[in-house]
Amino acid sequence: MDEVFARRDLLDAQTLKELCRPSDLRGALQLVSHAAALIVTGALTVRLWGNAWMIPAFVAHGALLNFLYAGQHELSHWTVFRTRGLNEFWGRVIGFLVFYPRTFDQVQHVAHHRFTQDWQRDGELARPKFTFSSYLWWISGVSYWYSRWRRIVRFAAGIVTEPYLPVSRHREFIREARWHLAGYLAIAVLSVYCRTMIAVQIWLAPLLLMKFVHQMQNTIEHLGMPHTNNVFENTRSTRTNALMRWACWQMQYHTAHHAFPGVPFYRLRELDRLLEKRRGVPAPAMSYGQFQWAVLRAFTVGRSEGDYPDEHAWISATVAADEARSA
Repeated sequence: MDEVFARRDLLDAQTLKELCRPSDLRGALQLVSHAAALIVTGALTVRLWGNAWMIPAFVAHGALLNFLYAGQHELSHWTVFRTRGLNEFWGRVIGFLVFYPRTFDQVQHVAHHRFTQDWQRDGELARPKFTFSSYLWWISGVSYWYSRWRRIVRFAAGIVTEPYLPVSRHREFIREARWHLAGYLAIAVLSVYCRTMIAVQIWLAPLLLMKFVHQMQNTIEHLGMPHTNNVFENTRSTRTNALMRWACWQMQYHTAHHAFPGVPFYRLRELDRLLEKRRGVPAPAMSYGQFQWAVLRAFTVGRSEGDYPDEHAWISATVAADEARSA
């Protein structure tokens, strides 16, 4: 708790209030531009299906579909739109598309922010510690999709066992999962009846097969960072280009986001610069390639995540640089 109040000392109340003010226009610009890009890549994927030129369209479309979760994440924070109902509506639409029910995601994500890097209470860290093989399955998306679908089916069957989910809301999670399954079944039945593969072409296949692109963002945010309650130690930002920042709704400024989760994504770059100025040091950051190379090197020496102490960073720009010099 002391660390939370220490963060507040970095920004005065008026600056923080201004940064936290959402905008329907700026939220709509991001959502509409993402949707427009999906329409273009989706149309190209269908038009070029069976042709080698389909591959780049399919790859781009699948990546954009998976990065929709970044939008759902922001909508779960109620920060994309000033109009609360727009956050709710679009959060549920995107949650359905990416197989991530909104109510469950919101509650799990609150636990993630409150208890970041806490093995017992961080809802998004509820997994066995990675080995080399389990990490490859996770980054590929195979184990990710298995765990997501298994949870939806389990919830729909009335079985909710996650310790970070309050019992008082179990009925909501169960009802939500059942609506999701009913919707997916309806799409499947309609597709068979109409003898069309359109749902597979522009939704299921690119979403499932291109998950690894989004997993690169998922893993870089916290993996290998110390398990402390200090967001400037347990959270990592990402060095990348403007296109990737747009596609991922600015989530690359992840340390700034964890420091002040109420700031909309379109103000995170500004917040990141303010925090660097006030703290005198930049947020921990790595590029996607630098991070993945460091992770693979850490695992290929025969060690697993459990072999590294929780209180120290075992994946960082400093560690990677030291290893490069010693190689």
